[in-house]
Amino acid sequence: MENGIYVSLSAQAARIERLTTIAQNIANAKTVGFRASEIRFEELVKDISGEDLSFSVDGVEYLDNTQGGLEQTGNPLDFAVRGNAWFGVQTPAGPVVTRDGRFTMTPDGGLVTVSGYPVLDPGGAPIQLDPAAGEPEVGGDGFIRQGGQQVGAIGLFAFQPAPDFRRFGDAGIIVDGELEPIVDDPNAGVVQGYVEQSNVNALHEITQLIEVQRSFEQAAALMEKSEQSIEQLIRAFQSG
Repeated sequence: MENGIYVSLSAQAARIERLTTIAQNIANAKTVGFRASEIRFEELVKDISGEDLSFSVDGVEYLDNTQGGLEQTGNPLDFAVRGNAWFGVQTPAGPVVTRDGRFTMTPDGGLVTVSGYPVLDPGGAPIQLDPAAGEPEVGGDGFIRQGGQQVGAIGLFAFQPAPDFRRFGDAGIIVDGELEPIVDDPNAGVVQGYVEQSNVNALHEITQLIEVQRSFEQAAALMEKSEQSIEQLIRAFQSG
């Protein structure tokens, strides 16, 4: 009978993980470049007292790689990524990829994120512009021109998030290893004057939230029933 408690506790722990992920997604539904994540659980079947019981083991977080919608801003330092590619950023945590292309220019011409981290070129070096040469023009290929002269390029990098990836800030993902520049991919490019919206589907997340709440209630009811059965058994043993 205590097996029901084991199963209920396993279910509750799994749903807490799901709830945390759902809350994170909903909180970032308006975060530029944010990619939603989901938790997937594996089922572990164990033989306890001759009875096969199903438990949820620790969940694994996966990234939803669906592209968010593009929003036009008209800002020449706002950029969106087209295709399966990422911007590269230099941070204290190492190289980070992001789809958040809200960049700014420092007084000395460095191209940086809104958090002040250097944006990288295809070779992995910080991008340096001429602050006196006016607004940059960036083509779909990522090449940067100022005053009609090519002065650099915005790097686009391939990245496939591993399970249990690590986030950095609001929309960044920490890269384990070196950045992998994309070369000659016609499906990857840069769109100037646009940003990519979050790919969170708020309606889907709210539906998931309701389902998790119902699952909590069901697991709690199963636990209560198991506890009552144990109490009845104890009373019967004591009275016998």
